[in-house]
Amino acid sequence: MSSPELDATGMTPRELRADVPALKEAAYFNFGAHGPSPSYVVEAAADFIADHEYGSATTDPYTYAFETYDEVRARIADFVGAEADEIALTESTTDGINRIAGAIDWQPGDVVVRTDLEHPAGILPWKRLEREGVEVRVLETEDGRIDREAYADAVADARLVCFSAITWTHGTRLPVADLVGIANEAGAFTLVDAVQSPGQTAMNVTAWGADAVAAAGHKWVLGPWGAGFLYVNRDSAAELAPRAVGYRSVEDPNAPEIEFKPGAKRFEVGSTTAAAHVGLAEALDAIDAVGLDAIESRIESLTDRLKAGVPADRLLSPRQYESGLVTIDVDDPEATVERLDGRDIVVRSLPHPNAIRVSVHAVSTEAEIDRLIDALSVEW
Repeated sequence: MSSPELDATGMTPRELRADVPALKEAAYFNFGAHGPSPSYVVEAAADFIADHEYGSATTDPYTYAFETYDEVRARIADFVGAEADEIALTESTTDGINRIAGAIDWQPGDVVVRTDLEHPAGILPWKRLEREGVEVRVLETEDGRIDREAYADAVADARLVCFSAITWTHGTRLPVADLVGIANEAGAFTLVDAVQSPGQTAMNVTAWGADAVAAAGHKWVLGPWGAGFLYVNRDSAAELAPRAVGYRSVEDPNAPEIEFKPGAKRFEVGSTTAAAHVGLAEALDAIDAVGLDAIESRIESLTDRLKAGVPADRLLSPRQYESGLVTIDVDDPEATVERLDGRDIVVRSLPHPNAIRVSVHAVSTEAEIDRLIDALSVEW
């Protein structure tokens, strides 16, 4: 699945950027929502569809698809520090969180704990469970930080805890392993929303120790939409019974009783194209060709440059580097987004806090940062 462009050792962020057609003109700072793909990522996804459909008369399309599922699961597992049987292929982070939410035998009075920093992906599935008598406890935070004593009190009787590895609201990096450890002591299932991590920082889901981690590759990895993935610890998976079930979920679809496949495969359901995940594997190769250390170092340098141009009372993210997500207070976020768009500068507004968010990737440039600072200077 590797393209000739990635066979050479090493790639610079500038070379990676040159392969992304969408970055030719605009100063793009919305990678935390969507990372435009390099041309060879899109080509890899399209080639899979062509091979799968055009060759289906002579090659078993199911065998070809299942072999590809296995290949991309293994590639994703290697990237996040897991084993292949601990990875399920999903459409998105939201999809992965919902699959976990639907696999637990909830009882009235069960408690779910989430923070007030969560994306709707980490809010809506639990809100739905309130109809079944599940209590959803929201942990209040300050400046994108979790008070550990308050967290320990909140999770003491929880059935499940859900939090983000990197907050989408402030770009703060939460101490995942420590928070997982506290929840484990309380006997709670731990589910981490890690969608802002892959592609901008190294992650090792095994070291985190969580029961499950949901993520996707359409942001910092620069992969296609639809390439989500769900890590589930193999011991934790054995206790979960997904409500959505199909022939890919079970050992024998014709057996009189349902016997789920071991590990995370039980969360895969039926016939889906592997195209997006083939593209994701290609994007992971590109990220590895640049190197996560080099990517993170450049993001840090560029965000430092941006923050130096933002007044202290306007910067809502930490002054010290934690991620490429930089949240800035402006008087009218939506109007600011529209005004910047008119200058070919792409950022996004946030519902909470009421601010704009700038997502700085390693493929961003110093000149673009300076353009943004100049354009924002009228705000203060």
